[in-house]
Amino acid sequence: MAENTEVVVIGGGYAGVMAANRLTRREDVTVTLINPRADFVHRIRLHQLVAGTGDAVVPYREVLAEGVRLVVDSVTRIDAAGRGVALAGGGTVGYDYLVYAVGSGSADPTVPGAAEFAHPIATLEDAQRLRPLLDAASAEAAVTVVGAGPTGIETAAELAEAGRAVTLVCGGVLGPYLHARGRRSVAKRLAGLGVRVLEGPDTVVTAVTAGAVRLRDGREVPSAVTIWTAGFGVPELAARSGLGTDALGRLLTDETLTSLDDDRIVAAGDSAAPSNLPPRMSCQAAMPLGARAADTVLSRVEGKRPETLNQPFGAQCISLGRNDGIFQFARNDVAIWFHVDGGLGAKMKESVCKGVVHHLAGEANKPGSYKLHRVSGAAKRRQQLTLIGDREAAVTVERAA
Repeated sequence: MAENTEVVVIGGGYAGVMAANRLTRREDVTVTLINPRADFVHRIRLHQLVAGTGDAVVPYREVLAEGVRLVVDSVTRIDAAGRGVALAGGGTVGYDYLVYAVGSGSADPTVPGAAEFAHPIATLEDAQRLRPLLDAASAEAAVTVVGAGPTGIETAAELAEAGRAVTLVCGGVLGPYLHARGRRSVAKRLAGLGVRVLEGPDTVVTAVTAGAVRLRDGREVPSAVTIWTAGFGVPELAARSGLGTDALGRLLTDETLTSLDDDRIVAAGDSAAPSNLPPRMSCQAAMPLGARAADTVLSRVEGKRPETLNQPFGAQCISLGRNDGIFQFARNDVAIWFHVDGGLGAKMKESVCKGVVHHLAGEANKPGSYKLHRVSGAAKRRQQLTLIGDREAAVTVERAA
């Protein structure tokens, strides 16, 4: 009888659930998913939870394979040498292979007053704390959203459509990822909703108080409720456990998502930094990375050589309230002129949100059914890695001289 392989997955988000489900393809692989919550958080709907226009929690029974053991707890340390993880609730869980998929949250703001007076929205707990504050504020109360990436734009639009007086402070360009044409479309929709958009380098926030947001040019924007969406950070678990990380704290891996320190540890999602060239933090990246991480583990179990990353990213979608949105097409994760907006854009965004749960549930019911690209995107990534290698070689030569 074949020896059983124990695989522990840390983190039950998009990447972790995808990896855990896919690992059940083999009957001789036992999968344990460790997550601090008893339910799956559909993170790309958190802005709806805050605005009261939707929910962001899905029972794990709807997206997690029956064969996966769920442990509701937090991991405090990884013992790579002993192949075990310590739990906050006490005890340890051993493993033969570990999938590190702890995800991301709000970056600790360094702006004076932001930690005390601004409210992040990156986690379920953040959203649950923010919701009653908005409910308690009057409909006319000034709401300021700091950060004009997808989360900031979606939150501002959702609240404005619900009747809130919203100011969106960009700290630079509105929707930096968007093509200029897509950006104009988003700006037009936000204006139609009554969102006051503050753009440009002078709109960088320099301080937050209980009743205002101060900008670099000296202006003060009145704010009864300030929502902080500027930047993401990752948990310190890998660094705390003595594993190599990048500057942000993501686990450093090779192109098979294997840790540079230990070939029994594989990373996926926002907390992975393959070749120190991580893809953009997103649900779009997390699920294929989770699938690829699972495939790497299964390849090693089967004595095969794991495949490397080659996943392309062809679009980004942003909701602009319940009735509008934009589907921004891209090539190799660089936005192009073509986009779909308006009501059709909203429907496409909603389809993506529903599709995420559908893909996870599909992988739970039929492990291996989620398709990974095998050719597209590989050439672009190889080019990026070559450029990085050339730069590092040049630095080495310069230092030697």
